[in-house]
Amino acid sequence: MAVQIQFKRYELPPLPYKVDALEPYISKDIIDVHYNGHHKGYVTGANSFLERLEKVIKGDLPSGHYDVQGLMRGLVFNINGHKLHALYWDNMAPSGKGGGNPGGALADLIVKQFGSYDRFKQVFTETANSLPGTGWTVLYYDVESGNLQIMTFENHFQNHIAELPILLILDEFEHAYYLQYKNKRADYVNAWWNVVNWDYAEKKLQKYLK
Repeated sequence: MAVQIQFKRYELPPLPYKVDALEPYISKDIIDVHYNGHHKGYVTGANSFLERLEKVIKGDLPSGHYDVQGLMRGLVFNINGHKLHALYWDNMAPSGKGGGNPGGALADLIVKQFGSYDRFKQVFTETANSLPGTGWTVLYYDVESGNLQIMTFENHFQNHIAELPILLILDEFEHAYYLQYKNKRADYVNAWWNVVNWDYAEKKLQKYLK
């Protein structure tokens, strides 16, 4: 009797604003290619690897006829690519509604750990600019210690501390900026601060405060 299994497929979430909403800081052409091309591609890739995994589990692909390490690596890359991009879109707000300084508990934590928002911004920016190749810069919140933690990771293979939720995330793949900023990634990083959605980061932090 054939094994009946099925993994639920991933779906591309709707973009939370119009493609031109982040201009002039991030152009509509970048958002269009980034969202409809790259993010959609990760969703398609994740579902393709899930289909292959189903075949392995069912026995449709006998042992020795597939690369399980490659399969799992492909799953991680594409699922992370999808989930990280979903966070990235939500972590930005249309021009005129984003940027500025954070407020609430997040602002208090930043001042407590970094002395001031300006110093936090400088450290985060320097960390982002230090990333070799492509990847992400993130701000985590450690529920256990109550600390904020800045970290980078390359590609979609995270240097992730277990259980730490992401409050702030910056995409540093070339497709996030190259059409507009060419090889000047630092200019893109500086521009990104103008569309950071601090309200979203604060609401997320509130979920984890003791």
